[in-house]
Amino acid sequence: MPDRDTNSSMNSHDDTYKCSLGSDDFILVEEIVSGRKTSTVETVQGICFCVKQKLCRTVAMKNVRRRVPILNWLPCYSVQDGLGDIMSGVTVGLTVIPQSMAYAGLAGLPPQYGLYGSFLGTFIYTFVGSCKDVPMGPTAIVSLMTYSTLHGYGPEYATLLCFLTGVIQLAMGVCGLGIIIDFVSGPVSSGFTSAVALLIIASQIKDLIGVHGTGSSLWEMMCSLYRDIDTISYGDTVIGVGCIVFLLVLRVIAEVRIGPADPGQQSCVQKYTNKSFWLIGSIRNSIIVISCTVMSYMFISAQDESFKLPYKIIGTIPAGLPEFRLPQFTMQRNNETIGFFDIMSTMKSNVVVLPLIGLLENISICKAFANGKTVDATQELLAIGLCNIGNSFVQSFPGSGSFSRSAVNNASGVRTPLGGLYTSILVIVALLFLTPYFYYIPKTCLAAVIITAVVFMVEVRVVKPIYRSKKSDLIPGMFTFFACLFLPLEIGVLFGIGLNLTSILYHAARPKISIQEYKTRAGFKYLMLTPDRCLVFPSADYVRNLVTKHSLKRDMPVVIDCSHVYGADFTAAKVIEMLTKDFSDRGQALFFYNLKPSVVDVFRGVKPKELVFYYNKKELDRLLQKSTEQRHTMLQPLLQKK
Repeated sequence: MPDRDTNSSMNSHDDTYKCSLGSDDFILVEEIVSGRKTSTVETVQGICFCVKQKLCRTVAMKNVRRRVPILNWLPCYSVQDGLGDIMSGVTVGLTVIPQSMAYAGLAGLPPQYGLYGSFLGTFIYTFVGSCKDVPMGPTAIVSLMTYSTLHGYGPEYATLLCFLTGVIQLAMGVCGLGIIIDFVSGPVSSGFTSAVALLIIASQIKDLIGVHGTGSSLWEMMCSLYRDIDTISYGDTVIGVGCIVFLLVLRVIAEVRIGPADPGQQSCVQKYTNKSFWLIGSIRNSIIVISCTVMSYMFISAQDESFKLPYKIIGTIPAGLPEFRLPQFTMQRNNETIGFFDIMSTMKSNVVVLPLIGLLENISICKAFANGKTVDATQELLAIGLCNIGNSFVQSFPGSGSFSRSAVNNASGVRTPLGGLYTSILVIVALLFLTPYFYYIPKTCLAAVIITAVVFMVEVRVVKPIYRSKKSDLIPGMFTFFACLFLPLEIGVLFGIGLNLTSILYHAARPKISIQEYKTRAGFKYLMLTPDRCLVFPSADYVRNLVTKHSLKRDMPVVIDCSHVYGADFTAAKVIEMLTKDFSDRGQALFFYNLKPSVVDVFRGVKPKELVFYYNKKELDRLLQKSTEQRHTMLQPLLQKK
């Protein structure tokens, strides 16, 4: 390795020329540990040893506790934890019952399927989930993705999609692919979430005003609403708009606080009043749905059988728990058996995109409520994968963690993931005893619940910080936003992620290269080029072209400072081989400074013609003197001829 005097002496000399080329937005560093070459037998022995160690670590108690988090907190469970979990579990249960039925409608399914997805997965997450604030179940984003995947094929397809989503998430977790979520940037995530929120609002307008609307993109929805605008139901519209107004008022009430801002300085009356305000605002969905159901029941009971309702109701919901069985891998449609692969072809790329969206939503919640703790994306993949697989056995559709319910859970004082158990019990009670009363719920009421839940997901507030921080980050965010609005949802999000990755690859392919002329103490002039990152295949030709261009402009020895080059690949090695050959053919010296041993091994693998590297200034003086003498020797015959 070079001593510190080398760089300091170089910088102390007068610079006759300086410039900087390429992108300096990203510096990619790759750690490669050097060592001697190993034989085939040693390699096989090493692989066997690694496999043995991996198996031992897998069954080790430390790893078991990591993958089954309940083993960590259950032994320390206290009475205070139980009281906090019961309170939060019941509060979330009162929120999830109306929400899950509404999200089932958003997915194009009967309301009971939302309830089916709100108890078993929540119970499973209690054992394997790593975040106490996450209540598993139907969510707005995943429900809309489910709707765009099913194409109206029905509940059996939704159950199979739930199973496949869980299997893919579980497989990704087993393979440790939670790192995939790191490739989705904040602007892309915000653009996707905002677009989905607007799509959900547009999809619920039809139920809000009582018309028959279709379509999965914003344009299709707007065109469908325009065609059916003449059939608007004023009864549905009045009830829906009234529900939205009351829900927004109750949301404001939840934020009202009386007395001093510090809870320690508040009186008992002020504390209980503030908690009452918060509780009323938190269970606002249940309050609205129960109120509308009661009024609808009283109104219908007062009419005769020939009376036509001025608004639409949910209708009959099967009572009891769903049958526990495997999803169907073949379907019957129009007296024709549809095989598994034909079903997969109808779902297209959503089978892969939907699990990633579910993970993205879940990880975002975990990070929001982490309180400084690390988030294990791989563990969350395993958890939500198992939850979706479990939900598929009770005829549910895909789900994930919900932002709104997580906020209620956290504010309710949840202490451990066991709060999900009490939420599950409440949903089971609703399925067993309350389904006859769900018959009277107005559809427009559930549409109002969804609209008021997702309208605040439009992340307008992040535009200004992104603009102030880095304007170019708005490009992938805005591109994702409009692509998701006007293209199929899965295509829009893939385009956004693709654009983001393209930006990263561009910066990787265009490293910053500083170019400076130096003079050594012995009086030898040379040109130094310093790339700021690893030499890999996207950037290899770019670096070669720049080195060649500037070396031809200045007929002097060239030094490539490899202090920041921590890794290289085969393509880069071939480029270096061609570069050394070009310099050798025209008699111009090329040296590599501070080349890491591991990188030397990569370069030597292609057997370059002349690979000369050094690590201190004395070596550089000697090499420059030697190259000067060699050049004079080469030019001597030409001078004698003249």
